[in-house]
Amino acid sequence: MTAPTPTPLFPEFPAVPESADAVLDGLDPEQRAVATALHGPVCVLAGAGTGKTRAITHRIAYGVRAGILQPASVLAVTFTARAAGEMRGRLRQLGAGGVQARTFHSAALRQLQYFWPRAVGGDMPRLLERKIQLVAEAGARSRIRLDRGELRDVTAEIEWAKVTQTAPEDYPAAAAKAARDVPRDPAEIARVYTTYEQLKRDRGAIDFEDVLLLTVGVLEDRPDVADAVRSQYQHFVVDEYQDVSPLQQRLLDLWLGGRDSVCVVGDASQTIYSFTGATPEFLLGFRSRHSQATVVKLVRDYRSTPQVVHLANGLLSQARGQAAQHRLELVSQREAGPEPVYTEYADEPAEAEGTARRIRELIDEGVRPSEIAVLYRVNAQSEVYEQALADAGVPYQLRGAERFFERPEVREAGMLLRGAARAGGGSDPGLDDADLPAHVRAVLGTRGWSPEAPAGSGAVRDRWESLAALVRLAEDFARARPQATLADFVAELDERAGAQHAPTVEGVTLASLHAAKGLEWDAVFLVGLTEGTMPITYAKTDEQVEEERRLLYVGVTRARFHIALSWALSRSPGGRGGRRPSRFLNGLRPGSAARGAAGGRSAATGGVERGSGGRKRRGPVQCRVCGRTLSDAGEIKLMRCEDCPSDLDEALYERLREWRVEQAKALGQPAYCVFTDKTLLAIAEVRPTTEGELSVISGVGARKMDKFGADVLALCAGREPGGEDGGEPGDEAGGEAVAEEVGK
Repeated sequence: MTAPTPTPLFPEFPAVPESADAVLDGLDPEQRAVATALHGPVCVLAGAGTGKTRAITHRIAYGVRAGILQPASVLAVTFTARAAGEMRGRLRQLGAGGVQARTFHSAALRQLQYFWPRAVGGDMPRLLERKIQLVAEAGARSRIRLDRGELRDVTAEIEWAKVTQTAPEDYPAAAAKAARDVPRDPAEIARVYTTYEQLKRDRGAIDFEDVLLLTVGVLEDRPDVADAVRSQYQHFVVDEYQDVSPLQQRLLDLWLGGRDSVCVVGDASQTIYSFTGATPEFLLGFRSRHSQATVVKLVRDYRSTPQVVHLANGLLSQARGQAAQHRLELVSQREAGPEPVYTEYADEPAEAEGTARRIRELIDEGVRPSEIAVLYRVNAQSEVYEQALADAGVPYQLRGAERFFERPEVREAGMLLRGAARAGGGSDPGLDDADLPAHVRAVLGTRGWSPEAPAGSGAVRDRWESLAALVRLAEDFARARPQATLADFVAELDERAGAQHAPTVEGVTLASLHAAKGLEWDAVFLVGLTEGTMPITYAKTDEQVEEERRLLYVGVTRARFHIALSWALSRSPGGRGGRRPSRFLNGLRPGSAARGAAGGRSAATGGVERGSGGRKRRGPVQCRVCGRTLSDAGEIKLMRCEDCPSDLDEALYERLREWRVEQAKALGQPAYCVFTDKTLLAIAEVRPTTEGELSVISGVGARKMDKFGADVLALCAGREPGGEDGGEPGDEAGGEAVAEEVGK
């Protein structure tokens, strides 16, 4: 038998509340205020982890159960099929199953398909599932050669232009005004855009952006159609309102038709999709457009520990711009947990290996792999973590790489379960009186599921994990609904497949920060936090940099309990260790100071771990001139701020350089293998007189102290060196000294 599944904090299949008042049970005062505000415009400013989905679904359910709202008259819209599916599931569990919860595109497509014969006539154009192939053809016809990366980026530019309602001829000016980081000359993109639109018309096809544009056009041109839609939908709820585009706002205004029965929910500090046309302006300007609006702020964070929340608040305390002016100060409702962990590594493979090692430790301590995530800025960073986790024997899954219900083994399992349900539960007569989970185990046992997981990783383990997720779901389903049949379970799977609501797979999640939005884990590892990656290189304007800060904020707020932040000084072993930690960590990580912060407070504490393979931890290094804590690697070597006055003994520095050349020749090694220029500069500035004074200089390790200490102290004292000079060059910073000099 499988081990019993632990009861989750929030059961996946809770009992339906007995009454309208029972729907309100368990809500905090602010959530209750949202749930009972059923008239007029309502704006909910909801911070991360504050239960916004809970608040708005209970609002809809309370209105329906109290007889104030008719289920068919409510349209709830959000931005992903998964979020819409989750909302429908919660509403069903609250006894409000007839409410429509859809994405903007899904709701618009449904209306367009229904009204097309009346409004336009004939068959509706074919919907393109993927536009990239047509964009490639448009590029070829425009005699513009696009490589794979440019093709993806040009496609994204066309999508941005359409959701911002920018015509092809206006694209160059609009892109310049928005400071877009364009992949090609804007005039060339405009030509491809024009040809793409022509190709679609010639072939009777439309894309997803056209769905919104055409729905807007029909509602504007046909008052009878607009009246029909408005008579159907009288109450609107918009989730993630900070992510609406101008085109989506235009469609929402047409749905409303001047009415004000709308509830919007969002958080300007989580605006991370501006590259797609999203803007927080509509959320931030809601009160000015609806002067009578009820505004409720949700700041009680039920997701994260005080330590994680403190870090998140500290990160935003240094933010600037319009969104920062409306930031919410979260207040954790959970017990204290571990401090955030900051770790610096010599290179990216070391960072991946260190991360995998810590994940292995968490799993050994009892944290489920499915409750752990590794989040990075760009998908290209995943490969090194895939390898490190595989080497450590840790199962993982790539977020966004493959939808759960599209996996071959899951499709096959669904077919077998459906057949078994039609046969009355299965062909094994010994299972006639068995419960639902036993039937599911029996069916899936013929296709690779077993009570014990297979050893190692790879395809066999991946297949088993998929089937095991279905078994666990059946066990949860049966606990919530003891009388459920196999047919009921198959219906549940079909509903989940349509909503992309996958069951939990026991594997560590690897995902980009963008893909992690809306998700949460017990332990989150934020990796690759260096300048040039976070913020990304092409974030050049102040607002683009601030969006990168918000993206990191989203990453931090995914964590419930454990949060780890790391960076690597070089890309590969032996590389030049010239990278710097992300500026967003200034004032947060120990040993750093916030520069130019707007009323910022130091957030998380906790020790910095040096993760370069056993290097000794060092405490904060302070400037010997002004006393400021140093964070830059070069400043740490000099033991002073770069702009603080230098008391360099130039004659000593030259003597040290000449001595280093002689030592290097004797060893047959490059000069920097003895000491780097920065280390010699520090020695010539400090002029140590004892071994203790020399040993605290960065770059003078124990091995170098043994080999070269006597010579260096003699030179500093004005004497000729007379000690031995043999032996191998030392281990300065685990090879980072070599990397520093190679890059000069």
